[in-house]
Amino acid sequence: MSKVPLTARGAQKLRDELQELKTVARPRVIAAIAEARAHGDLKENAEYHAAKEQQSFIEGRLAEIESKLSNAEVIDVTALNAHGRVVFGATVDLVSEETGDEVTYQIVGDDEADIKQGLISISSPIARALIGKEEGDVAAVQAPGGVKGYEIVAVRYV
Repeated sequence: MSKVPLTARGAQKLRDELQELKTVARPRVIAAIAEARAHGDLKENAEYHAAKEQQSFIEGRLAEIESKLSNAEVIDVTALNAHGRVVFGATVDLVSEETGDEVTYQIVGDDEADIKQGLISISSPIARALIGKEEGDVAAVQAPGGVKGYEIVAVRYV
């Protein structure tokens, strides 16, 4: 299986969630199952079934996070020296050629992407258009409404 790029911050968030699930959520649901069992008949015990369902969710999420971390190639953005070029992990300030609107995006892995926080996936059309460009270049992005141009104002590695 090929490695999936992940920023150091994204990897740390996954590790923190993994730790939270193992040390807090898992013991809490185990205690809830034990308490529900103490109530007797398990066939009609809604608390027991809800706790088992929650346990199943937690175990599935644990497996998913462990899989993501084992297949991740963690890239420390602050250690990059790409000589001003847009690469994975770079934070890019853009100006729309159409509207003049300014936006800032960081190019991250697919699992970290959150457009509301300015995190765009490496596989998104805008990220693919930006990769390899430098400050002052114009990136042509194929959007559903047609081709949109964005001028690269600044490239940072934070």
